[in-house]
Amino acid sequence: MSGFVRLAAGDFRDRVRRPVYAVTLLAAVALGWLAVPDAGSRWVIIDVGGHRGVYNSAWVGTATALAGALWLTVGGFWVVRGGIARDAAGRVGEILAATPLRTGGYLAAKFLANLLVLGSMLGVLAGTALALQLVRGEDRAVDPLALFGPFAVIALPLVALTAAAAVLFETVPLLRGGFGNVVWFVVSLALAIGGQSPDAPLGGIGVQQATSSMADALRSRQLQLGDGQFSLGLTQVPESLHTFVWDGAQYSGGFLASRVAVVLCAAVLAVLPALWFGRFDPARNPGRTAAPAGASAVEPAAEASAVELPSQRVSFGALPGTAPVRAGAFGRLLAGQARILVQGVPWTWWAVTAALGVAALAVPLPMATGLLLPAVWLWPVLIWSRLGSQQVENGVEELLAAHPSPRLRLLAEWVSGVLLAAVTGLGPLLRMLAGGDAAGAAHWLAGALFVPALALGLGAVVRSHRPFQALYLPLWYLLVNQVGPVDFMGAVRTDGHLDGPNPLLVAAFGAALLGAAFAAGAARRDVKR
Repeated sequence: MSGFVRLAAGDFRDRVRRPVYAVTLLAAVALGWLAVPDAGSRWVIIDVGGHRGVYNSAWVGTATALAGALWLTVGGFWVVRGGIARDAAGRVGEILAATPLRTGGYLAAKFLANLLVLGSMLGVLAGTALALQLVRGEDRAVDPLALFGPFAVIALPLVALTAAAAVLFETVPLLRGGFGNVVWFVVSLALAIGGQSPDAPLGGIGVQQATSSMADALRSRQLQLGDGQFSLGLTQVPESLHTFVWDGAQYSGGFLASRVAVVLCAAVLAVLPALWFGRFDPARNPGRTAAPAGASAVEPAAEASAVELPSQRVSFGALPGTAPVRAGAFGRLLAGQARILVQGVPWTWWAVTAALGVAALAVPLPMATGLLLPAVWLWPVLIWSRLGSQQVENGVEELLAAHPSPRLRLLAEWVSGVLLAAVTGLGPLLRMLAGGDAAGAAHWLAGALFVPALALGLGAVVRSHRPFQALYLPLWYLLVNQVGPVDFMGAVRTDGHLDGPNPLLVAAFGAALLGAAFAAGAARRDVKR
């Protein structure tokens, strides 16, 4: 038992020290802030038939718990997965295989560590909820049970499922890499949407008890909540929501039992891979090879080998003591970075890219911009996520540090991502130009500059490909759901008019992210000196 606890505690401490933990936590706090917006805001997380509750403990606690839980099922998954891969890469797994700790105990320790990490984020969100109630000032009387209870009843079961899924995905070869991240994003969306149904098993995401109580509160004031008028998610409303007093839901014993059942099911799901997972034992994994050391921060060898150190075959310019990089060498440097970026991408991926591009040329302009453009710029998400982080994840950071112009190399890495955006988005661009959509083409250009900058900035600062995937996929989802303020590519339109921000603003934000990547690289070089 002591070994189980020490393993979970050590894994927990390792996770919370990583930059990706801080980034995800800040995003969760920001979403909690959005869940309790200013009284006059038209952006809301919870809309109860055009109404919202007065900002008392019950409403603030429920809103922030729901918003935070839904975010942590997506973003938190990227934070907690990877513990098994790190044990494999660091040879810790081989040591653990020789200890009395059984496979089920090992998986349970990983699940507990994941749950502690996500639970610590919930604790910070609970503190944020208290601060928000006091800051908004509509009702400063704090009821601890009403304020913090939703975090235990609604949020905790969801993050327990997320913690278990992270363990499960690491033991299934097909789901260990970036493909598993995309699969979980789809699964989490299905969980968030389907879990609101009254027929969802084990109470779904736990929102039904709250919505029923809210409907009763509205009826007591002779206000009606029609079917389907409860909205959970970031939406823009035509006018500020009307308020009503809601003192919280009265959770039945059966509902509370279902929430405990969800946590128990999550624990079973986490240890289920003991049926096939060999826990690094060569006797049970005769063909297994250890992951390279560079993969320890992110994925097992299966994904780490997707970029198989092509830097050994590509010219990166002069080494120290030789002539500096000339302007003409930038083309060779860019070609090398492009080869690194798309290393290991199968021909079938390119075939799908070509098919989407041809389809964009053949369909009406609204379909090309509103449907196919988002599709073609979702397709390369796993490749873009390599920007800024793959040299760390594949153990070649020291080799690339020998380059005489690190900023130039970083610039070439970003341009390679821009070229990938241009190649994949060429079909929609040509369709916009053929249709005389100059404004759409300007937004397209801004998006082609912004997306690689986002990937490079996050990758260089956090040194992992996961933050980009965790942020880009929700942004893309909001965009395809016609949320104009996050439209960085020109896909959201009302009556043919673009609703997104100015392309110059998008490009400027991309430039800021690129500057952050340069600053992060310079800071690390200064530390090493």
